Amino acid sequence: MATRADAAPLDVRFDADELEARREHIVSFIQRVVDDAGAEGAVLGLSGGIDSTLTAHLAAEALGEDGLHGLVMPGAVSRDRNMSDAELVAHDLEIAYDVVEIDPIVDGLCNAYSEVADDERAVGNARARVRGVLNYLVANHEDGVVLGTGNRTEALVGYFTKYGDQAVDCNPIGNLYKQQVYQLAEHVGVPERYIEKDPTAELWADQTDEEEMGVDYGTLDA
Repeated sequence: MATRADAAPLDVRFDADELEARREHIVSFIQRVVDDAGAEGAVLGLSGGIDSTLTAHLAAEALGEDGLHGLVMPGAVSRDRNMSDAELVAHDLEIAYDVVEIDPIVDGLCNAYSEVADDERAVGNARARVRGVLNYLVANHEDGVVLGTGNRTEALVGYFTKYGDQAVDCNPIGNLYKQQVYQLAEHVGVPERYIEKDPTAELWADQTDEEEMGVDYGTLDA
């Protein structure tokens, strides 16, 4: 059966040996980052999407179930399936996690400056920044590092929120093109339900990454 990792105008996929080598490299990288920081573990925002799910699988392998703390941070525009999938990732990996609603914080920001109430882009980016603040709140409290979920494709085109989803200590999958993210996810056993989804940052209602950028990830990779 064809998957997202199979269909792209330029084939940047790894062969089997490269896949396993990349898995080992990322796992050891996460271990080294935590050790070098003298940290107790790591904190990771779980969105139910492929990037955070792959990062969670690799981080759980690197740090063990006691070394990774997941945060599920739903908001008004979050899809129910994505939030339930985010919790399912934590259950499957047997890591500790908390659900923290971001709406009261986002609403507080909008109330402080009411001019932005109808500006979905400004409010959407505020949602990403609130999640970044919460990641660091928990990480500081637990003496941990914050793991990002950004990939190479998004970094190269600048598709991220400043001081939001890129407010992190490191990006374990930051050298992977999106095709490679899908491929490595399959390799490490991420269930198909996460791989088949349309990628979305859920910054506003019904937002998807490819629709917002106006181009699909396979073309971007090329």
